[in-house]
Amino acid sequence: MKIGELAAVSGATPKTIRFYEEAGVLPEPARTLGGYRNYGADAVDRLAFIGHAQAAGLSLRQIRQILAIHDGGNPPCAHVRNVLTERLDDVRAQMAELITLETHLEMLLARGQESRPTEHDNGSICWILEAETPTPTGAAMQEPASTGHIC
Repeated sequence: MKIGELAAVSGATPKTIRFYEEAGVLPEPARTLGGYRNYGADAVDRLAFIGHAQAAGLSLRQIRQILAIHDGGNPPCAHVRNVLTERLDDVRAQMAELITLETHLEMLLARGQESRPTEHDNGSICWILEAETPTPTGAAMQEPASTGHIC
């Protein structure tokens, strides 16, 4: 089937299909005499697998590794379990960081409810952010974008 037909059957766009070929997760198909891509029925299943793997948060690199194991004639499920376990650990760590950030933001907003002056003071940019409080774990100090005045 041509790329347009594969797109219609799989729900992927032709652009996405070409991208997956370039990324190495979809093998380059045979070509017709006219130079058109000619996909087999297995491309539909592979695109579905790629979609499921991406929905689980896997990167194209991880998907490529899984497919390489499969294409080598080996069952990749043990590897998939390891990858999914690592992904779940990453998600849990991100969730913990987000909870810490949420608590910090709530504290800052509560502080902002205090009745304090809001007029501009040359010694301060904004007292809500400048009061001494611990920053959430993992928050990195960033270099200022410029040394000009902050309005």
